[in-house]
Amino acid sequence: MTEEIRLNSSKLGTQEYWDNFYKKEISNFEENPEDTGECWFDDSGAESKMVDFLIDKLNDGEIDKVDTLIDLGTGNGHLLFELQEELTERCDNVELVENSKFLGVDYSEDSILFAKKIHEERDPELPFEFRKVDILSKEEQFFEDNPGYDIILDKGTLDAIALNQDPISSFDGKIGMEVYPIQVSKLMKSNSILLITSCNFTEHELVKIITNDKQNDLEVWDKINYPSFKFGGAQGSTICSIAFKKK
Repeated sequence: MTEEIRLNSSKLGTQEYWDNFYKKEISNFEENPEDTGECWFDDSGAESKMVDFLIDKLNDGEIDKVDTLIDLGTGNGHLLFELQEELTERCDNVELVENSKFLGVDYSEDSILFAKKIHEERDPELPFEFRKVDILSKEEQFFEDNPGYDIILDKGTLDAIALNQDPISSFDGKIGMEVYPIQVSKLMKSNSILLITSCNFTEHELVKIITNDKQNDLEVWDKINYPSFKFGGAQGSTICSIAFKKK
């Protein structure tokens, strides 16, 4: 389905790279607890735009349930920490968010350790959980146990997955970016929202990947607007964020 959409392989698509990356981040944090690591796409304001998008949808009544939120490839957990804080302060209906649970998953054990350390430093009583999960593994027990999440977040995780072109034998040789929508759909229930941000794909490409070229149960719901530019007669943006809903 996505044979014409491919990224070149990179070390950023390997678990070894991210384990080493977060080992260094942990070391920096232990030396300076105020150093909580990188905020991906910070230069584009993507994280704040994702948070604003969700809060606006809640306050407008377009999203009416946020009991469970999951961040795929959570890294240092920064997106979840910011979202929880902003929801608490800015959501018009406090009852909607007061019992929300925030789960971050990542295939890097060091990422999860880092996020847990930050959670402990911020406030261990806040409703965060971090778990090591490989969302591209067919044998991952997590998918058998999950109840279905109201909001699924991805800020750059599909981008990293797409930088690994190795076929996955348990999925008939599909590569990670093809397996991704299959697995993510399992985490969703009817009307669940997947909000995904990418800097490696155009809007058209991202829609094609996530909907399997309109062959699965995911469809575009809305999108976040970013400043655009014109080049060679075409108009585009260096980043895109699209919200998908499960039918």
